[in-house]
Amino acid sequence: MESTPPTPEDTVERCAGAAPGHPRPDGQDRYTISEVAAHTGLSAHTLRWYERIGLMPHVDRSHTGQRRFTNRDLDWLSLVGKLRLTGMPVADMVRYAELVRQGEHTFEERQELLEQTRRDVLGRIAELQGTLAVLNYKIDFYAGARRASERA
Repeated sequence: MESTPPTPEDTVERCAGAAPGHPRPDGQDRYTISEVAAHTGLSAHTLRWYERIGLMPHVDRSHTGQRRFTNRDLDWLSLVGKLRLTGMPVADMVRYAELVRQGEHTFEERQELLEQTRRDVLGRIAELQGTLAVLNYKIDFYAGARRASERA
């Protein structure tokens, strides 16, 4: 039971700049759901849910019906994890996964979806920088007040 061979899409969709860090980089890449859960920090329940809602591509099964994940699946889960960190809604992640499965003719729509997510992330970063500035001000204020009281 082999996975479908990688396509040029697979290469494009990998998380740029991040080393895969696969547990079995030597090509023996068939993982049980518990191994994937241990490697990713996701629960088996979450992995099954991702598959059920269409966020995970087709996961191969053993002759006994047990899921068998590949390094390619781990790469995809890494990207999904990054998208989760951006705050991208699950519906948008599922839409992105659908677009990837549809092929190269969806590049423009995928780009638009990611650009919107980038705008959202940049807005949140700006908010956090403002929050950090307030925290730094308050910390400096209290440090200065403490030094002043120690001199008195």
